[in-house]
Amino acid sequence: MTDRLSKVVCDLSISADGCSAGLDQTEQRPFGGDGGDGWGSRLHGWFTDEENRAEVDRTTAAGAFVIGRNMFGPVRGEWDRRWNGWWGDNPPFHTPVFVLTHHPRDPQPMDGGTTFHFVTDGIEAALKRAREAAGDHDVSILGGATTVNQYLAAGLIDELRLHIVPFTLGTGTRLFDGVPPLNLQQIESRAAKAVTHLTYRVVR
Repeated sequence: MTDRLSKVVCDLSISADGCSAGLDQTEQRPFGGDGGDGWGSRLHGWFTDEENRAEVDRTTAAGAFVIGRNMFGPVRGEWDRRWNGWWGDNPPFHTPVFVLTHHPRDPQPMDGGTTFHFVTDGIEAALKRAREAAGDHDVSILGGATTVNQYLAAGLIDELRLHIVPFTLGTGTRLFDGVPPLNLQQIESRAAKAVTHLTYRVVR
């Protein structure tokens, strides 16, 4: 953890075997074969349960977010069709969101204060822009796991917040793949009915 008041955090829902999404992502199934359709998936069903309100509020409290292109949508390659994310006209972020991509695109403002910015020059450039946008607030590396793994491998995440859902996927996009060994300090845990919330500080 750095001396800054603000942190670079990660919130990620994963199955008990460490997957943040199944295979075969489609427009109707943002998380692939994860046992559900759309945002009512098994991995994220806890998000609508009032029992988890504190964790939901903390997840959405960041001053800026970084996401991978797969989390933004299923469009691949050049932006040859209009796609503004999975979340409709008023996404839940209400703050700048920086999307990692290899293909340039103009910023996309949405209702409610969310603007998607498309970053083509790598994870550190996206984080720098997110920090500038967030000011004194935390920056959240929101996913998916491939994006989180890149930031973990680069030593750029201060706090890892995992939401572990009690089922296994067997295959999919897995947290910690390709990440060197980490020293994690557990600073918080809470078991709810459908999920266990764990918070780790990444020790440098």
